[in-house]
Amino acid sequence: MRRPGGWWRTKSTPEKVETYTRGSFHFFGVIEILALGVSAYGRTGAGLATVLSLLVTVHAAVCMLVSSRALDWTRGRRPQPVRLMWALVVVSAAVSVTAVVIAERGPAGEVETAAGSVYGGVLCYAAGVITLGVSGRRRMVAVVGGFAVGAGLLTFPLEMPALASVVLAGLVMVTGGFLAVTSIFSLWLLNAVYALDDAKETRARLAVAEERLRFGRDLHDVMGRNLAVIALKSELAVQLSRRGRPEAVEQMIEVQRIAQESQREVRDVVRGYREAALEVELAGARGVLAAAGITAKVTGETAGLPAEVQSALGWVVREATTNVLRHGDAKKVAVTVRMSEGRVVLTVENDGAAETTGGGPSADATRTTGSGGSGGSGLTGLRERLSAVDGTLEAGPAGRGVFRLTAAVPLPDATAGAALEVAS
Repeated sequence: MRRPGGWWRTKSTPEKVETYTRGSFHFFGVIEILALGVSAYGRTGAGLATVLSLLVTVHAAVCMLVSSRALDWTRGRRPQPVRLMWALVVVSAAVSVTAVVIAERGPAGEVETAAGSVYGGVLCYAAGVITLGVSGRRRMVAVVGGFAVGAGLLTFPLEMPALASVVLAGLVMVTGGFLAVTSIFSLWLLNAVYALDDAKETRARLAVAEERLRFGRDLHDVMGRNLAVIALKSELAVQLSRRGRPEAVEQMIEVQRIAQESQREVRDVVRGYREAALEVELAGARGVLAAAGITAKVTGETAGLPAEVQSALGWVVREATTNVLRHGDAKKVAVTVRMSEGRVVLTVENDGAAETTGGGPSADATRTTGSGGSGGSGLTGLRERLSAVDGTLEAGPAGRGVFRLTAAVPLPDATAGAALEVAS
């Protein structure tokens, strides 16, 4: 069962920002209902207050819908909500005219004040919301300006002084413009977060592509010359063999020797590509995590460990760092290397554990720590590497949103003694 708040922890950072932005737009609608609708009960009778509250509630609901659809349009998920925006204009005009009628025909005093607040408030809020669904600075200014002019024109039935009409239009212009700027800035920030997330993924893909190019270049340097020599000597051996020359055998022996040498060199290239030094991986993890805005703390001593142990634990650090960057939302990561009872223990903890149903590291760990152990390929691969040095791996939630990965590898007696001396 998912714990309360688990849905939030399973979201990526851009998704969290989008949820916050969408919730902010809806919260503006709630403020409109409370400030314009509910407050009318303290200013006028229950009948008129109920009418004003219903009008404001309908207007706020339409504004929420328009803002949500406009956000989806900005993200490219829906077409531009043109009809909804025109519907909002119509609803805003209807609510404003009704408020004008109530203010004109109702008793002076509090009723006129309450209706006037509804009149100005719905126009300001509508102006700020509709700008979410248009593109271009001129169109946004035109929307806010149009609502301001409309607010001034609708005051003529009230026989308001010209100065008061101008002041009201200016108030709608300033307030609506402020809401518009705030909304547009929120959308800009959301798009920037998504762009940064895409850039992060692109950088990761480029790093993988660069590594593949490096590996291909190394293989080309190793195999290119040897294959050319093999082809040349094989052709020479064919020609000598056709002429019945005994030197053909020597040429084929040389081809066999070069082929065996090439095989050994390829193994060296692959071995160097697949091996991971623990100290190098720790330094690399610290740099990568720092670049991602995650605080990394590394403690412990790695000197004196056998090469095969360092390679196995280096892969653990590499996989754990990858899981933190890809699955969790960690702010702090702690890596500890310690000697305990003739074995070296590597512990990686982060505070960004996801729910076990969310596909994050906890989900992967849960699948791989079961009896079958056939789940996530990353941790399964680590278990295979550690099993080659008689090591073990444990991974899973450690409480309070902490995810812990622990790898333990036994040490030979001589190595364990030397490592303990270095650690002491």
